[in-house]
Amino acid sequence: MIIWINGTHGAGKTTTSAFVQKLVPDSQVFDAEKVGETLMDLKPGLPATDNFQHWPPWRPLVVDTARRILDYTGGTLVIPMTVLVESYWREISAGLGHHSIPVRHFVLHADQDTLRGRIEGEHVIPSPFRLKYLEPYAEAARTWLHKEAEVINTTHLTQAQTASLIATAIQN
Repeated sequence: MIIWINGTHGAGKTTTSAFVQKLVPDSQVFDAEKVGETLMDLKPGLPATDNFQHWPPWRPLVVDTARRILDYTGGTLVIPMTVLVESYWREISAGLGHHSIPVRHFVLHADQDTLRGRIEGEHVIPSPFRLKYLEPYAEAARTWLHKEAEVINTTHLTQAQTASLIATAIQN
């Protein structure tokens, strides 16, 4: 099984996934961003983009990597990864479905002010990259994302509380 933890920057995906991994027996965390970093390291490089998810190889490589990890380890794979483009999510979820891998898709949600505050509080200089995804997240949430996932409002929750909700949900 895969527990996909989605949401924009500042939602708490990475920290929550570490807590989920501790609560779910036989689970591991797979950071799909590392697949993007591998593609970014190609020399002389792929076409310029502001997001590695736009490169067509990223999505099937994430599917294949997740499948191969699960084939090797069994258990549950926890994947903290923002996916805000509906067609990308459909490609990934269909690819995992093709391999009969069940996916529980969670979106960690917080209001825009809370997200902005979290991002701005992370570093001395807030990340423009992370801030620019607030509006695309809001648009995805309004149009498709919240219909495709189990939404957890993290505005007033710690990451440990959020992880507990996820762990309880997958046991039911």
